[in-house]
Amino acid sequence: MLLIHKAMVSGLRQACRLRSTPSRLCIRACSTNDSFQPQRPSLTFSGDNSGTGGWRVMGTLLGLGAVLAYHDHRCRAAQESPRIYTKEEVSSHTSPETGIWVTLGYEVFDVTEFVGLHPGGPSKLMLAAGGPLEPFWALYAVHNQSHVRELLAQYKIGELNPEEKVPSTLETSDPYADDPIRHPALKVNSQRPFNAEPPPELLTENYITPNPIFFTRNHLPVPNLDPDTYRLHVVGGPGSKSLSLSLDDLYKFPKHEITVTLQCAGNRRSEMSQVKEVKGLEWRTGAISTARWAGARLCDVLAQAGHKLCETEAHVCFEGLDSDPTGTTYGASIPLARAMDPEAEVLLAYEMNGQPLPRDHGFPVRVVVPGVVGARHVKWLGRVSVETEESYSHWQRRDYKGFSPSVDWDTVDFDSAPSIQELPVQSAITEPQDGETVESGEVTIKGYAWSGGGRAVIRVDVSLDGGLTWQAAELNGEEQRPRKAWAWRLWQLQATVPAGQKELNIICKAVDDSYNVQPDTVAPIWNLRGVLSTAWHRVHVHVAS
Repeated sequence: MLLIHKAMVSGLRQACRLRSTPSRLCIRACSTNDSFQPQRPSLTFSGDNSGTGGWRVMGTLLGLGAVLAYHDHRCRAAQESPRIYTKEEVSSHTSPETGIWVTLGYEVFDVTEFVGLHPGGPSKLMLAAGGPLEPFWALYAVHNQSHVRELLAQYKIGELNPEEKVPSTLETSDPYADDPIRHPALKVNSQRPFNAEPPPELLTENYITPNPIFFTRNHLPVPNLDPDTYRLHVVGGPGSKSLSLSLDDLYKFPKHEITVTLQCAGNRRSEMSQVKEVKGLEWRTGAISTARWAGARLCDVLAQAGHKLCETEAHVCFEGLDSDPTGTTYGASIPLARAMDPEAEVLLAYEMNGQPLPRDHGFPVRVVVPGVVGARHVKWLGRVSVETEESYSHWQRRDYKGFSPSVDWDTVDFDSAPSIQELPVQSAITEPQDGETVESGEVTIKGYAWSGGGRAVIRVDVSLDGGLTWQAAELNGEEQRPRKAWAWRLWQLQATVPAGQKELNIICKAVDDSYNVQPDTVAPIWNLRGVLSTAWHRVHVHVAS
């Protein structure tokens, strides 16, 4: 990676030396605001230094990618008063037809002609199209170098209106007005409530997903909670007092850390929609992410509140502090047997990748239930109780359940199906993407695989010919403990493209340690809510002549 970076920088500097003297003079005349000094991020990628290096190199590519377009405009800013643009004008330039613009500080740059030549691939540079570079500089820290800023200055086409500011006032009638700012790389499925996934080309760049691009699944507005006044109410067991726990109280419990993958029940729902219409957000392959979580074990907190395993069925019910205008809060539950089992490692988490939980991910405290569907990982946790029945929340009783393909909205009986807890085995391809053109000779295929309930992924099979022949991919990531494989495996395959082949029908399927395997097609597992979409993942690509 370092060699690639050095070669890139050396090549760019050589290209600059070959340009004319006026060009070099123009660099100084047009140089970007030297006072702009983006801070290095404080993201923690636990146990994956190589993955962090990958982000740095990608960051360099994205930053350098913005500097190579439109040589005929490189002196415009020096010769004329800068043209003034609005943010709305910039945001409308996101395609080759309209031009591809980006901003840095108050300056505007046109990078249209270089997108197709970008060493990191067009999709990387396009992530910033129509918007600011700063969020990507925050992720890819090595941009902040003088030669990058000087080169970028050549392609300045104007400036943002200095009077245009981000609105600072909140509309009190809008329950979503105080939602946090999100990273622009996220692919948004809904704004209110906010639901978004990382693009596939970033999803598997690191084993640990950086916090800013971890997929976000919200059902209600994001609460803005004061950590100093926060209290978690834990209803006491028979003959015991209830607990009212501050953050400091939770810190006094033994701190437990685990790496856990969270997956939404609707991940890959868009593929079910292609078979028949379903009700739900059109998640693609990105409603899944992995983090290093830390907090108090739920079993320790429940024990202090006087709870213990009982012979009859019982459930631990969670209520969040997020609510709609009527006061309805998000809720869910898990079996008491799982909650009280130290080996299940259920957490009341207050850290994510070495940092306090971001607001979108449950600050200050959320539940993390390894091996279980994301819907049970209640965020902004406010109340915990042990009940004889599962949560009466809509999202426990009337959602996140699977049904036969023959069931429709006229015949569905939600009481007839159990709530989803552990998820089935899953895998998907993140590179190349559907419709892309790959080079002849050799192709690199990447993706992820995961199974619920702590079942380890033992194999990922990949086919280039629609399933006629198969090859086993290389599995990467943390070693998985028996029955406690809470996190995904990233995988990749270097495969030879058959001579003369014009297109490839790439498929992946995963197998877990119980020898569960993904179904081959979507239609037999279609259901009206579009959940549990785990069929073989298929990508069709073209081969360059």
